[in-house]
Amino acid sequence: MENTKNLPVGYDQPATGTSLIEFKNVYKSYGSNKVLNGISFTVKRGENLVILGKSGSGKSVAVKCLVGLTKVDKGEIFISGKDITKLNEEELNRIRMKIGFLFQNGALYDSMTVRENLIFTLQHNHKNLTAHEMESAVKEALQNVGLEEAIDQLPAELSGGMRKRIGLARALIIKPEIIIYDEPTGGLDTITAREIIELIRNIKLKYNTSSIIITHDLTCAKYTGDRIIVLKDGIIKAEGSYKEIENNADDWVKSFFEK
Repeated sequence: MENTKNLPVGYDQPATGTSLIEFKNVYKSYGSNKVLNGISFTVKRGENLVILGKSGSGKSVAVKCLVGLTKVDKGEIFISGKDITKLNEEELNRIRMKIGFLFQNGALYDSMTVRENLIFTLQHNHKNLTAHEMESAVKEALQNVGLEEAIDQLPAELSGGMRKRIGLARALIIKPEIIIYDEPTGGLDTITAREIIELIRNIKLKYNTSSIIITHDLTCAKYTGDRIIVLKDGIIKAEGSYKEIENNADDWVKSFFEK
């Protein structure tokens, strides 16, 4: 899926901001299945962190723990200095309002137009907006993903790539501090995947968002990540820039780059 000759590789610049997200020695098991085995990492303000791993490596469970959908067995997870493992549901919901999600399938409501999908999300997070304010926010979000013309269409009328971009507009409409991308290029053709990669990069630059990008797509990792961690069986096997990961001496990490 390369075809990215005009994009610089990753950012390869060390993040200088303070930590917005921090995992400290986090464990999570389901019965005898040990999914996370004491992982620790940070995401700095304005940083794109890629979590790279094969199916079953613990990527998605780490994110579920981050937003409080799954309780950790042991360890601490901080967002903006607050340990979310110790918050009640009301406090968690206030934290979640800072987080935008791009789900793998877009996760749009089929019976709603694009405008209605975005307004639904906006109203959930901001109760007191006027109709004019909501319409302006919808149009701005769609402009950010280049799909203003799709405002009155239903999801069924859109291509897979367009649905993904509308999903991204829905994530952006709440002006999040953090965006979580779940397999953002999954199931897309080469050209559309490149468009999504460019959007991820542009959003970071425009809004200074902090992002976690869950993927097993090396091209996506290469061109979107400031920093990459590689998970295997709930353990961080490698961490660094794309170039550092690519040159890692571990045989299992090397296997990612074998054609």
